Amino acid sequence: MYYRYGDLAVRALEESDAELLVHWLSDPRVLEFYEGRDRPLTMETVKEQFYDRSIEIDPCIVQYQGKDIGYIQFYPIGDEEKEEYGYSDFAENIYGMDQFIGEPDYWNRGIGTELVRSMVDYLIREKRAGKIVMDPQTWNARALKVYEKCGFVKVKLLPKHEWHEGEYRDCWLMEYRNN
Repeated sequence: MYYRYGDLAVRALEESDAELLVHWLSDPRVLEFYEGRDRPLTMETVKEQFYDRSIEIDPCIVQYQGKDIGYIQFYPIGDEEKEEYGYSDFAENIYGMDQFIGEPDYWNRGIGTELVRSMVDYLIREKRAGKIVMDPQTWNARALKVYEKCGFVKVKLLPKHEWHEGEYRDCWLMEYRNN
């Protein structure tokens, strides 16, 4: 268990969670916001994308009141991303994070906000993050609202940054500064 925060808990991804990820990432309601509806994941693609231990990502399952409801990952930003994002001279730790709630019944209940806030706290406290960054697509108003509510600010437009539903989409580089 990485942490527990009220009704919310974040634990390490386990091999047995692969079926859960396939379920969530083949649901068009979830894929509209994560990966794209034209790219439902199979067991093979889940294993490739979420269980590759050669990259430094901490993949996690999000639980709410004991039920598995979503996914979050966090990772130190590498030199290539630091360069792209304009952080080459930033000496402190920079972490990135990505997340989704895979159970639509848990959407619009404030859980995403609680998740982002608690992960920010965890990364600052446990990983000594000086900044935390995310790169949501510019059209994803619900995600942008949550991130801004949690203290993230838009710092840079990333044109044609992410492939989604047949085209490269613009994203916002958003950062949380640990001041």
